[in-house]
Order: sequence, then structure tokens, then C-alpha cells
Amino acid sequence: MTRARELGLVIGSGVPGPYNAITDVPGVRTGYSTLIAGTDVRTGVTAILPGVHAEPVFAGFHRLNGAGEMTGVHLLREWGVLSSPIAITTTHSVGTVHSALVAHSIRAGSVKAGFGPWSAPVVAETWDGTLNDANGFHVRPEHVEQALADAQGGRIAEGNVGGGTGMICHGFKGGTGTSSRLLAEADGGYTIGVLVQANHGRRQRLRINGIPVGEQVPPSLVPLPGTAAPSEGSIIVVVATDAPLIPLQCDRLAQRAALGIGRTGGLGENGSGDLIVAFATGNRPIVVLDSPPPLTVPLRMLQNARINALFEAVVEATEEAIVNALVAAETMTGFDGRTAYRLPHGEISGMRSNN
Repeated sequence: MTRARELGLVIGSGVPGPYNAITDVPGVRTGYSTLIAGTDVRTGVTAILPGVHAEPVFAGFHRLNGAGEMTGVHLLREWGVLSSPIAITTTHSVGTVHSALVAHSIRAGSVKAGFGPWSAPVVAETWDGTLNDANGFHVRPEHVEQALADAQGGRIAEGNVGGGTGMICHGFKGGTGTSSRLLAEADGGYTIGVLVQANHGRRQRLRINGIPVGEQVPPSLVPLPGTAAPSEGSIIVVVATDAPLIPLQCDRLAQRAALGIGRTGGLGENGSGDLIVAFATGNRPIVVLDSPPPLTVPLRMLQNARINALFEAVVEATEEAIVNALVAAETMTGFDGRTAYRLPHGEISGMRSNN
């Protein structure tokens, strides 16, 4: 698996974590179930676990454009709390994945433990119907369990894996990408991690380090993936941090991730589902299960006057996660013989910004 930095592509000035991944945030784990079968099945599930234990964390949400689905966000916005794993999959499998996550929570005992008598998990989607038989309902509950069981820290796979298996980004093969940034000790020494499922954008708008790569690699050089017109597509962004943020600050962090989408040429077009969820693990526990529960719980909050370093980190990490999804992805042929070609590494190796 190739990554942007292995090609000499350095996005921004921030310092990445040891794995340059969302899993650099302590306790955060990611797992996949990748489904590739025959000529028509190119799909899967990605699972992000906010921590080793099923404890709620503060979270926020931002909609850049809403032509897509992310379940659970009304509760998330009402309470400011994420109390389940996050899963990303293909559009028509959201219901299957949602039910499987509810069943997993019941088996894990988190419902009985007092986080609520029901579960409203966060499940997001992007459409993979160019390369996958999207109406075939190939994702089943056992694939969700596989992704959860596979969840791990450290270095994680990118490109044609999990929910990103059949995705297309800026007219090239897209998929799953991740990146992270470490803040300086003067800014708290916190970690920001981002994971994207990149299935958005038009070829001519793709920019890397400010350079118009999409114009330099036109369809005459690398064909578009078997569709007569470019698709507007969608992108899901998951942001994690160990900074002590409250829900409103998580909302603000999610908003800034949209700037990373814009840096690579994403516009949040009319038909695009550009949805971002951000969670912060720096306050735990935020729910105390004593009976009766205490009246208050102690919390910390990063001062808003000191949050700019986090904003810069999430913009850079989102931008690099998208580029990593493009760089790691491999050419794939799927449904109806359509082919999505990878971004040619030779065209971008060692690229530096001319801005």
C-alpha cells in the first residue's frame, strides 16, 4: 500500500502521528470487512470505535451538503454525545448495518449498562453503484461483525478496503483514506485523526498541494470510470481527537474538516452527500452509571481562544486523508465491466505546491 508521503507528497506543515492515521488518537480503533466477489460485488463496511470501552464521548456534526445519509445525528446533536461505533458502507446497506450495530450493542451489554434502553448508532454511506451491484444487498450482518472484530489500532489499510472498496474520487479510483496531526506541547500536545470514505469530486477540480492535478491528468490520459457524465458523488469524514472538547467545539471541528475537502477541489455539489462527524475523547466519563446518578460530572474544556491549532490540524489531516485514499487505491474493474483507474503515481511523485 502506497501513501502520499512515500511519494514525497507532504500536505501542510503539521506533524503527523506515528501511523499518520485516525488510530493515532489513543484508544481509537478501525476495522474493515471488504467484499470482492465475481465481477459485480465491490463493497464493504468500515467500523470506527471511539475507544476500547463502550463509553459515550462528546461529539458534533456538520453537513456540507446533505444529499446522503448519516443515521443517529439528530440524537447526537440533541445530546452532544456519541454512544456507539461509527460505521460507513454503501448507500442501500445502511439499514442492514444499522440493525447489526444495534444487535451488537445489545450483545455487548451497553444497552443494559444504562446508556439508554435503545440504541441509535451512527451509520453513514456513499454510493458505489458504478463498480458494485448496489441493488444486490451484498452487505449482511456478519460483515458488520467482521469489521467490528477486525478493529485495531496502529497502521490501517487504505484505498480499496471496507466501505471504500467500490468508491470513486475525482474520476479516479477512490475509497478509504486516513491521516493525523500532533499538536505542539504549547497547544496541548493533542492528537487529531481523520478517516474519509472519498467518493466525491470531478476530475477537472482535483488539486493536490494547490496544483491542478485533475487538469494535468485529463480523461484523454486516464479515462473516467465508465460513466457518460461525471458523478457528483459523496464523502464521509470522521474526525477524532483526545482534546477535551465539549459538543459545540466538536461541531466547530467538523465544520473545519469541510475546508480540507475544499482544498482538494470538493465543492459540496447539489447531489453530493458531504457529511462530517467529530468526536472528542478528552472528557471521560461523561456518563456515570451509579444509581442514582450524581447531579454533576467534572469536565474540562479547551479555551476557544486556543482552538485554532486544532482547526489547522483537522484541515490538513482531512486534505491528506483524501490524497491518501487516492494514492492507496488500485485500479478496479467491477459491475458491467466498468473500470476506475488509480491516480498515476508518476504524475504526482515529489509534487510541491507552487502557491
